[in-house]
Amino acid sequence: MAESWSFLDATESNFRPLVVIELAKGTKEETIEWFTKRIVDKKADGGAQLLIKPLVTEDGPENIYLVGASHLRLLLGAETVGLVKECNDNSMRTFTYSSRKTFKDFADDNHNFLTMAECQYIVKHELENLRAKNEKMIPGYPQAKLYPGKSIVRRLLTSGVLVQIFPLHDREELKKLRHSWYGRVKIGYQPLDDIRCYFGETIALYFGFLEYFTFALIPMAVIGIPYYVFAWEDYDKYVMFATFNLLWSTVILEVWKRICAILTYRWGTLLMKRQFEEPRPGFHGVLGINPVTGREEPVYSSIKRQLRIYLVSLPFVCLCLYFSLYVMMIYFDLEQWALDYHKENESNFSSLMLYVPSIIYAVVIEVMNRIYRYAAEFLTSW
Repeated sequence: MAESWSFLDATESNFRPLVVIELAKGTKEETIEWFTKRIVDKKADGGAQLLIKPLVTEDGPENIYLVGASHLRLLLGAETVGLVKECNDNSMRTFTYSSRKTFKDFADDNHNFLTMAECQYIVKHELENLRAKNEKMIPGYPQAKLYPGKSIVRRLLTSGVLVQIFPLHDREELKKLRHSWYGRVKIGYQPLDDIRCYFGETIALYFGFLEYFTFALIPMAVIGIPYYVFAWEDYDKYVMFATFNLLWSTVILEVWKRICAILTYRWGTLLMKRQFEEPRPGFHGVLGINPVTGREEPVYSSIKRQLRIYLVSLPFVCLCLYFSLYVMMIYFDLEQWALDYHKENESNFSSLMLYVPSIIYAVVIEVMNRIYRYAAEFLTSW
């Protein structure tokens, strides 16, 4: 990606790439034509109504496509995903296109109303929720079956046709962020709002916590210096330091909860209505009408879901718990056997045998954790 956004904007002013799609080498032309058509088709026809452009390099065309959206499409997408923005009265409300004039800093010619992270989130959301209509298979790949409501991107990924989807960097914006963040030798707070605008709320909260935690550890470090320098024989002083650490660690967590709530409210993520989100891309179900939102989306019978939970998931969890207890009892028996063996022999070999049950138990736990994780992910998806 040697080209920057400024270069692309100069060649085509209405197109601003936000997300990159990489298809596998040798992808059939009919598949590419069908997929790109579904991306640019109108929402009413089952498409994502986005803009797409192939990336052409000096060596010729590559199976890489740049995806963007018009300003109007991004605003409508912001309403679809339920973005929360600040209004002129300083309140936080879910963005709606019909009342767009009531939101702070909004203007028809202001393309910075939505942050880059929000724009990329909208485009990626629309791509991931691009679902099959009447297709029975992916064109050119008859083994890749489809049914109405199936995520097209999900099927392309599992079939190996689609390699990856990822957001695109803006080099100019990245330079500005680097300069304000760590490009200057200056002691100060991090530009969390700028980080949030570029990388999103999750990354900004991560660095916000690192900053807060660093300052929160200063009192513990200052008080702990005398304990490190002087070796006091009065252990009551160490008890006092341990008590302070216990209380201070509790205060740190409670204060962070408040700071985190302030940041998430200011960024609009605290009020986002997750219950109105579209089903995840991997959700299986035929197309139907959501009784709450009135939108067409995949639906699945709640009775069938409950049957799967109580007839499969719950018995499997109980079986895993029983197996875990059984393995733990075997470990206790092995440990008792090792102690008895050591009492009878009291040799170097018997001393080493004392560690064998713990080693075996640790290995078994690691293996079981991997199995349980795979089973949990499989059952959750199923």
